[in-house]
Amino acid sequence: MSETVRVLLVDDQALLRMGFALVLDAEDDLEVVGEAGDGATAVTQVAALRPDVVLMDVRMPGMNGIEATRRVVEAHPGTRVLILTTFDLDEYAFAALRAGASGFLLKDARPAELVAAIRAVASGDAVVSPRVTRRMLEMFADHLPTGPVTPSGLDPRLAALTPRELEVLRAVAEGLSNGEIAERLVLSEATVKTHVGRILHKLDVRDRVQAVVLAYETGLAGR
Repeated sequence: MSETVRVLLVDDQALLRMGFALVLDAEDDLEVVGEAGDGATAVTQVAALRPDVVLMDVRMPGMNGIEATRRVVEAHPGTRVLILTTFDLDEYAFAALRAGASGFLLKDARPAELVAAIRAVASGDAVVSPRVTRRMLEMFADHLPTGPVTPSGLDPRLAALTPRELEVLRAVAEGLSNGEIAERLVLSEATVKTHVGRILHKLDVRDRVQAVVLAYETGLAGR
């Protein structure tokens, strides 16, 4: 990621894109490099502009934000997608997370929340409204496929994790911050951060949000 976070705005409402642009351009470390009104244009713009973060609406004519997110993440792993949604319990937003988005944000979020969310996603943290993310995942947990289980009761995808890392992943899936996990498990925050980094590496996931999705898919959380 460059020092200045390059942002692509994707929404079918031009006035909404204008409002976001006014907020972001007022920040020294954020730059709006382009806009798109539908998913297909967004995919083309990402290829041409290589933004750090895409603010992606999910409900658009033509190619929706879910498919656009999937294509962006597959073709450009270095670009993070932050989903824009009207409702905090939105099945479309949930599907976009599973497609590879790094988080989601309500469209009526305050300017400071928008700016903080973009910075978090750009830095790789993807700690965007974790408790809201948890509520949404719990709502749709029953629709998630259950992974194969070994005799030990653990999904094979989690086999590489140590018992402590499994504890940390469960806490991440609850929406806890590193500081809250440290307090619960009586660890330093730096140690928790190290554990989280190892978990992401072992599970081969992009960020915390994808780790949470996997925790629900494997039955480690939400069951």
